[in-house]
Amino acid sequence: MILYYNRKGIGDTLIVYFKEGEKQAVQTLGSVTRIYDAATNETLGFNLFNASTFLGTQESGQLKADDALIHLLNQRIVRAGFDAILPETCEPMIVTGYVKEMKKHPDSDHMHVCKVDLGDEELDIVCGAPNIDQGQKVVVAKIGALMPNGTLIRPTVLRGVASYGMICSARELALPNAPQKRGILVLHSETKIGQDFYERAAHKMNA
Repeated sequence: MILYYNRKGIGDTLIVYFKEGEKQAVQTLGSVTRIYDAATNETLGFNLFNASTFLGTQESGQLKADDALIHLLNQRIVRAGFDAILPETCEPMIVTGYVKEMKKHPDSDHMHVCKVDLGDEELDIVCGAPNIDQGQKVVVAKIGALMPNGTLIRPTVLRGVASYGMICSARELALPNAPQKRGILVLHSETKIGQDFYERAAHKMNA
């Protein structure tokens, strides 16, 4: 689940994104719009309007889905008349991982096909970074992750090979003083895998 707010860019609306659907439809009750799959009726997300009335001076960008915020949003969704509510727990979408295997892409002289261990799952990811290597600890944006620049990570096929995520650079993660040259962010070898990267980074800065 992604919570995104950008008053200057899209207006005073909090976007809640779950997943994409085959055919999107919408239903609006009061100041809440539910986006759902017209074929299955599965909820794909919500738009909550006049968000500044409950977010206050929240800065633009992706919001951390803590218990207090989820409880507040669920109250507003139910009060508007919807039965569907947000899950109480949210798995991190940008996490630490380990490049377990790496091989050359069969149809590219610079891309590699990596198997990345995230602790509870392994992902096949195509990476074109010049410094990617087997055995590295890296940062992975999973399918459905919203990057700081607004890019949504989707499954893709790169020259015939499926890729299910992205191995990130410091620039793509919007880290301070990130180098602008191409290359992924390589983490310390003792980094635990499967951690929320931004939470880990915050703890490191506060240490």
